[in-house]
Amino acid sequence: MAPCAGADVIVTHHGLSWGGIERVTDRHYDRISALVDDDIALYVSHLPLDGHQTLGNAAAIADLLNLDDTDPFGKMGPEVVGQQGVAPASLTRDELTTTLESELEDDDVQVLDFGPEEVERIAIVTGSGTDWLDEARDAGADTLITGEGKQQVYHRAREAGINVVLAGHYATETGGVRRLQSLAEEWGLSTSYHSHPTGL
Repeated sequence: MAPCAGADVIVTHHGLSWGGIERVTDRHYDRISALVDDDIALYVSHLPLDGHQTLGNAAAIADLLNLDDTDPFGKMGPEVVGQQGVAPASLTRDELTTTLESELEDDDVQVLDFGPEEVERIAIVTGSGTDWLDEARDAGADTLITGEGKQQVYHRAREAGINVVLAGHYATETGGVRRLQSLAEEWGLSTSYHSHPTGL
């Protein structure tokens, strides 16, 4: 916990587990006891931070790409986990890829180039969002930006005639926490940002 020495709370996007913790043993114990021992609270905002239309991860990517006419995207039950919008005029796939590599500090962006070279409408679901490929196509998007993809996304993208940009799970999900940091600083709180890229 050395990087967090002196912190009252850690704000993170991914929590300690997906689906709850039944027993505090082994790895769960190691993680939780470190927080308890150092008297540090943990605040996690996963899906709500993915889809928040102002502070969220998808909104951060939409803003860095200067998308216009943004709307909620990526239905998950009654909520959404992404955003969609209109690309600036004459934005090409290569320009999109270069921008994401530079701004997200990820030089391993992969593109399944089955849509048009000139991108017009972009759908974004950060992290692991290829399950929303059909919704993206149905919404009129020619490009889906997400973090990582499953093997079958290649064929699904080809059949749908849509570009899929895989910009890294970690890399696509840092914008929301950075925006929360800015908000906390506006409230007069002292913050520090600690990055731990996974390469995934």
